[in-house]
Amino acid sequence: MFATKPGPGKQTTTSAPDLDESSDKSMLTPDDMMSHAHKTDITIGTPEGADWVNQMNEGFRAHQLSPSSWSRYEQCPRKYWLSRQRLPRKASMPAALGNAVHNSVEDICNLDIDDRDDEEVGWMPPTAKAILDRHWKIEKEGFMATPRHPRWKDELITQAHDGLVGALNILCSKSLLPQTRLSELTISDWKYVQSIVLANEGTLVSECGRLMGRLDLLVADLEENGQSKGWIVADLKTGRPPVGALDPKVSRQLRFYRDLLKRNNPDHPPIRAEGWYSANQTIHEATGDNVIDEAFVAWEGMRPSSQPLEATPGERTCGFCEWKAWCPVWWNATAEGILPSSGAFRDEVVRIIRYDSEGGAGLIERMAPVDESGNVSPSPKRFGFTVKDQAKYQLDELISDGYEGILFIGSARVSSKVLHLGDWSEIIPWQPILESSTPV
Repeated sequence: MFATKPGPGKQTTTSAPDLDESSDKSMLTPDDMMSHAHKTDITIGTPEGADWVNQMNEGFRAHQLSPSSWSRYEQCPRKYWLSRQRLPRKASMPAALGNAVHNSVEDICNLDIDDRDDEEVGWMPPTAKAILDRHWKIEKEGFMATPRHPRWKDELITQAHDGLVGALNILCSKSLLPQTRLSELTISDWKYVQSIVLANEGTLVSECGRLMGRLDLLVADLEENGQSKGWIVADLKTGRPPVGALDPKVSRQLRFYRDLLKRNNPDHPPIRAEGWYSANQTIHEATGDNVIDEAFVAWEGMRPSSQPLEATPGERTCGFCEWKAWCPVWWNATAEGILPSSGAFRDEVVRIIRYDSEGGAGLIERMAPVDESGNVSPSPKRFGFTVKDQAKYQLDELISDGYEGILFIGSARVSSKVLHLGDWSEIIPWQPILESSTPV
């Protein structure tokens, strides 16, 4: 049977539905559809009892490569290294929205509806809304409990709802049901949709344990007559749909899931990898070469180290990096002109000259980098600043705790020679990390 979250060293199997080649699904009753299901073993995790940690070379701590860590390492090895140092993470609305949609789809796929009337209609919209509302609340609580977070945007629940509807519509379309409007789905219709879902939110792990990924959905790939002709690896995307070809990193992510599933299942049927974009309900297939060998090469470079990995500063690399308060390289690169020091929004390393908490304004001085270790010294460049909302709370907390050191300011909005800080910004200590006492 399929377990949604198997750990390393576990083998996960599930069942795949199939219909006789001669059957016409449009003429079948729901009972007929379900009676055609048969079990097909699918290995999601690693073989039972595989002690992959002990099989690895000695001299370093075990680690795993996922598509996201691979992309982070490829973009900037230092960024990857910092992400492994147990630093406080930064919450974001896009991530929270995506989590709410993904978790809602998982719950809806796993609904126990055996005791419901098969002919019941109109049940899906209120059920989906209730499930999404619950996950939205959970995400908000986790978001607000994260020390580094911007303003929570309650108004985005409408976007989350549209994303959930889009994801469910795409899933229903894969079942080839003649009626896929959510408001008109019967209980028996959804039972059939559930029967083609072979796995959802499962953990893919290679036999050696070095590669892993989170599989959103694995569904049966159906012929027009309902015959299962293979598997579809589907990754739900709640962000902006592509115009034209898939982003290379997204394509590689999807092929990673496809190829890892193939590796775990040597006798697999044809497998396709698709990105399901819920915003406009479009499907984008990822095609191309197997990426597993490349992943193993990257895994070698990502071995844990007490010394920081190489940094590759660049406007795109550093622009949205959440670890700049601990990385001296980007600040040196800014001073050297490698990175832009101007723009509507920018990051700064500063010290407070004066600050009026009641008025929410003050004067700061930009600090100049001295060496590659992150040491800084005063400079003649000073700016006025205003601060409110979350940024003000952070600054007041630091002052209340007696902190008098150098500060990292993220996403300051620039107007003339004044920096404006608010919910879109953050203020945290400047604490470059040059060594990890415990490689992770």
